[in-house]
Amino acid sequence: METDFLPNTTTKTFREEWIQYTHTLQDTICNALELADGNAVFIQDEWQRKPDGTGGGGKTRVIANGNIFEKGGVNTSVVYGTVSEPMRKQLQMDGDEWLACGLSLVIHPYNPFVPTIHCNYRYFELYANNEVINRWFGGGTDLTPYYLVTEDAIHFHQTYKNTCDQFDTTFYPLFKTSCDNYFVNTHRNNERRGIGGIFYDHQKPTPEKDEQFWLNLAKACGQAFLDAYLPIVEKRKNTSFTEQHKYWQEIRRGRYVEFNLLHDRGTIFGLKTNGRTESILMSLPPTVRFNYNYQPEAGTPEAILLDACMHPRDWLKEYQPITVDEWMQKTNQC
Repeated sequence: METDFLPNTTTKTFREEWIQYTHTLQDTICNALELADGNAVFIQDEWQRKPDGTGGGGKTRVIANGNIFEKGGVNTSVVYGTVSEPMRKQLQMDGDEWLACGLSLVIHPYNPFVPTIHCNYRYFELYANNEVINRWFGGGTDLTPYYLVTEDAIHFHQTYKNTCDQFDTTFYPLFKTSCDNYFVNTHRNNERRGIGGIFYDHQKPTPEKDEQFWLNLAKACGQAFLDAYLPIVEKRKNTSFTEQHKYWQEIRRGRYVEFNLLHDRGTIFGLKTNGRTESILMSLPPTVRFNYNYQPEAGTPEAILLDACMHPRDWLKEYQPITVDEWMQKTNQC
């Protein structure tokens, strides 16, 4: 992708390193997900922004109707524009121009026992008089199961704790709490959309943790995505399910839609900055339900999942894994 439109600042070399890495990560993840699915392949849509005072573009890759993945996308983008008055007021941004570049993905499996997953790692620069006046890093990965299997939750969180610990042992508990407090449908009595993961935002380079430190963290977390997710996919992809299981999945997908459209900063930022709508809304699931006041029966697997979304848990301290056979036996008894 051409990047000549980017400002020629002192950060240009670093910025190019990050952009190239996101493209490499996109290739790696897409290849691995295609192999896991065994049928569907990603279709690429490379796009450029319209000549409306902004620049840049991206690569949107979408997979659909596979053996495992009902819908998903793995996107990279490098976009740049002027700071408009609505951005100043609603996003509280100073400066003249901005740049955002990163990778974002969402995968919605067909089987309700395979979780949905979201991943995003990004870098942002703000300019005045063609000079960088501010820059920061953000990212994270979070898991949205429809049926709670504690060994999957433990595996997912342990993978990211191990990754974060390589950089700073305070990161995982800090980023986990941030994730628990971010992916929240506040309009539904603070109901989380899933069981969390890690999330960080507005991390600025410092003498102790410079830009290379944060780039290396993002690389490690991006690479950990496949280790955290694919083992869960392999364990659950052949689990038998009923129409009731699918019904509940679509109820919970509705909560996913609500969060993304009402609260997600990335969605709001993209739409407020005249982003590409198709790529921004790629994250939405293919089928959902919005049933009036639907409540699962107490004690059912559905109610157990909902309780976990209402009350974040320390998966690596309070809970022990159960086997797949134990979980299926419990499910069948409810």
